[in-house]
Formats: sequence, C-alpha cells, structure tokens
Amino acid sequence: MKTVILCGGKGTRIRDVADNIPKPMIPIGGIPILWHIMNYYSNWSYKDFILCLGYKNTVIKDFFLNYRAHTSDFTISLGDSQNIEYFGNSKNVDWKVTLAETGLEAMTGSRIRKIRKYLNDDENFMLTYGDGLSDININKLVNFHKSHGKILTVSGVRPPGRFGELVCNSHGLATEFNEKPQTTGGLISGGYFVCRRELLDYLTDDDSLVFEKDPMQRLVSEKQLMVYEHEGFWQPMDTYREYQLLNEMYDNGNAPWVFSN
Repeated sequence: MKTVILCGGKGTRIRDVADNIPKPMIPIGGIPILWHIMNYYSNWSYKDFILCLGYKNTVIKDFFLNYRAHTSDFTISLGDSQNIEYFGNSKNVDWKVTLAETGLEAMTGSRIRKIRKYLNDDENFMLTYGDGLSDININKLVNFHKSHGKILTVSGVRPPGRFGELVCNSHGLATEFNEKPQTTGGLISGGYFVCRRELLDYLTDDDSLVFEKDPMQRLVSEKQLMVYEHEGFWQPMDTYREYQLLNEMYDNGNAPWVFSN
C-alpha cells in the first residue's frame, strides 16, 4: 500500500527556523521531519511513498537525489577524476519515493487528485501531512479501515495543550494551573488517513479544492467517513515552541515516533 504525504503547501512559516525551506524539511535531530514520518511508516513495512510537492520543491528533491551526502560524512577529492568516499552506514533505507509536482498554489484536495496516476490500480492508500508525528499503530489503523469498508478513515486525536491552562472560580480566584494541559474537548483530525481509491471521485484538479472542506463534508453526509480514535502521542509542528519540543524529545531519547531496535 502506498503512502501519500502532502509536502507542497506554503503553510505556516516558523520564524527563525523555516524562512528558506519548506516545513517538511525542518530538522529534528538534524534530519528533516519528513524523513521521521517516512521512517515511522517504514518501520510498519510501508515503504512506497508519493510526495506531493509544491512550495520550494527543489529542496526536497535535492535531499533525496543526494540522500547519502545529506545523511553521512564523506571525503570528496576534487579535480578531473572526482571521487567521493562515504563513512558510516548513513541512514540506510530501502524506500521507493515518487516526487510529484502538484503545483505551487494548489490546495490539499487538488494535490491528492493530481497524483492519482502514481497510485496505479491500488484499492487503498494512506495519506498524511508532512509536519506531524505520532506513535499510532499503523497496522491497527489499516485493519480498522479495511473492516468497515467506507471510503475514508481519519485518525482522531486530542490536540496537545499549547498554553498554560488557568482554572478559576466565579470570583476570578485561580484554583488550578496546568502548564501543558491535554484538551478535554472533542477529537480533531490528526492526519494519518487511510483511503479507498474511490476518494479520488470526490476530488478535482481545481487548485482551490481543500480536501478538509467540501470533500470531507460530503463524505460525512454520505456516511463514508470513519474515525480511528488514537489516544497516544500526536504532535504537529506549527510553532517554534513545538519545533523545540520535538527536538528536545528526540535529543533526550524520549521520542515516541522512534522505534527502538
């Protein structure tokens, strides 16, 4: 089953971090968050990827075209007979990666539609965003999707608290303060979708088509969207604070999305 990753949007720029690179290329532990997402799927044996490119696409292309140079030390001998000697095992992977141009201004629905030719005749495919990490059990997610037979499965998560939560009484007296609260509200879409091929019939090549609006609302109205509830770790990277958090977790060996070998 192929995994489609949305990497083309201009998105939210993270000041002092992503002024000159697309968000999926922002590093965690020196390696782009996109690589971490792909590596997570790979550890569940899903290694065939389609990347929907747009904004600053050449940065992503260069990373994969020069993958070994980006992920290992090397000595290069310059001159007429250029030679490169690499050291270490690098980040050895056995992935198949299709890098697809889906337009600079295209929205998510249009991007998905434009890569349909790379899905071949696959009955199902996975879909996610290039800026969010999770420890979701991919096998359970896929099995859930196949069990209900609907067109789309979305992973429902509870968003992590970004700000300190103050609880006070009717007089304004603080009674509780939680530095990093977990929301007690409803679920939100965390990405990590599984889709039947019929999803493409709900999409068009119109660059203004937002997957999360009309197509998903239509799927809901037609009772074709199911939610896989994930109570574990899920963290987007939309702010500098979240960028720091994910890097601290990785540097401290406390990254739930990293498989221990």
